Amino acid sequence: MDNKSANLPSIRLSDFTESLILSLKSIRSKPRPDDLSKLTVSPTVSFFALAYEKIRNAVEYREEHLIRRAAIQRIVKRRLMINPDCKGEAENILRELLWARYFPNGSLGGEDINKVQEILDKYVFIRKKVVVGRPLDQQQYLSDFIVDLMTCEIEETLSPENALRYSYFTFFIFQVLRKKIKIEGIPENQKDAFFLTALEKAFRRSDIPYLRYHLFVTFYNPIHTYNQEALASLAPEIPEIFKKIDKMIKNPYVDNLTRFTKKQLPPFLILFSIIKNRSNNIPSFLTDRQKLWLEVDRVCREKYQQLGNRIRNLAVKSFIYIFLTKMLFALILEFPLSVYFYGEVNQTSIIINTLFPPILMLMIVAFFRVPGEDNTKKIYQRIIEIIDADKSFETKIAFMPKKSRIRKPTLIFGFTIFYSLTFIVTLTLIYELLTLLNFNLISQIIFIFFVSVVTFFSYRIKQVVNEYRLEEKEGILTPLIDFFFMPILSLGKFFSSEIAKLNFFIFFFDFLIEAPFKLIFEVVEEWISFVRKRKEEII
Repeated sequence: MDNKSANLPSIRLSDFTESLILSLKSIRSKPRPDDLSKLTVSPTVSFFALAYEKIRNAVEYREEHLIRRAAIQRIVKRRLMINPDCKGEAENILRELLWARYFPNGSLGGEDINKVQEILDKYVFIRKKVVVGRPLDQQQYLSDFIVDLMTCEIEETLSPENALRYSYFTFFIFQVLRKKIKIEGIPENQKDAFFLTALEKAFRRSDIPYLRYHLFVTFYNPIHTYNQEALASLAPEIPEIFKKIDKMIKNPYVDNLTRFTKKQLPPFLILFSIIKNRSNNIPSFLTDRQKLWLEVDRVCREKYQQLGNRIRNLAVKSFIYIFLTKMLFALILEFPLSVYFYGEVNQTSIIINTLFPPILMLMIVAFFRVPGEDNTKKIYQRIIEIIDADKSFETKIAFMPKKSRIRKPTLIFGFTIFYSLTFIVTLTLIYELLTLLNFNLISQIIFIFFVSVVTFFSYRIKQVVNEYRLEEKEGILTPLIDFFFMPILSLGKFFSSEIAKLNFFIFFFDFLIEAPFKLIFEVVEEWISFVRKRKEEII
């Protein structure tokens, strides 16, 4: 690879690539607040607040980059319940974020307070204009949507560098790939909107609040940029805007485009890592094939090595979440229900139901393999195709999602029967095995519940392994494995999505623990501040 690269001409960067480099150079670091206006919190309070956040986040499975936004949302919702107008709440919100170390101590100040308070005031104004006087279900929907937008805008206002960087990266992918995509019967502008939504899902891995926010600011300005008169004019359109955004998020074309985009992402991810690491001399690395190959090889090897640590951390985090929110509750129920219905408890079933899920997850994760050098070479070639001004490379890949062709009713019926058969076969085998071990029906249901949820979360972890894999090869036994595991995966997805709505621990923390805890933190913070001032007066 090195010798071949050295003999080839240098790469001439495309307009899109040069525009990305210039855009990234224009990003300026957020200035630190001055000593007089900066907010500082007590390390003692911060220690306990951080411990609380760690425990609270363990009972809700969420990707790392979304945790801070979710924390802002919890804080804002609680503050709105206490003070519906949110007057003077900006400083309280920022202090809570500093307590939990979502931002470094002293990194937020008076200017941030003013910006966040302006956002709060304008969203509260919009909320009153839009929500009041509507049926309760519409009030709840509109209010939730407004809070989603508000919390996302607060986070991106407090962390503008990261938001801008990912915005430029997203737009770069959009520019490079949009010409490859054609949807039969769909106009270009609508197709572009679907593709942007897919990019949000695949590249930025946005949750519903961020999907809503980024789509809103794509077609409109952030709310804090409107004056009160403009907000009053926008308010009547808000309900229809919200419905259109949610309709776009749920569009089946978006799902197809998301799957397509995920397959295209590995070279973009490596390219962006190189750009971030070599911010001072990006063009020299991107135009020199030899330097580019060495950098791609180095970054890929680093990423592959990091994947191992990420997989282990995700496995531990997933199992803690499953144990706290599902297994613990089920295991507590297994003993009394078995006694009530059967008059006895099978100790073997409880031991197996307790130990088998973590062993199963460990076994599944052990089979995951990170990509190798062949994958690195393919990523290198694809990066050249992406950044090179010669667009003849881009004819190599074409994606054209068409309307679903009408299948023969006989085939649909046959496939449905066959798919149902996979459920029957898999569950029958599990039932027969557990019956041999003297599991009663309750223990059997709990076992299937545990296994399906663990398998589903293991499958989600596998998607992380494929994050940098350009092409995934199926093994010879893959169809057979899919036959037995698809029912388990389907059940796991159902249990994880539906039962997550009944997460007792989230209710327990958010409504019974968080409010009094944060009140105690505020009192302690004020006491420490009072004592500090008295000490300064003595000196």
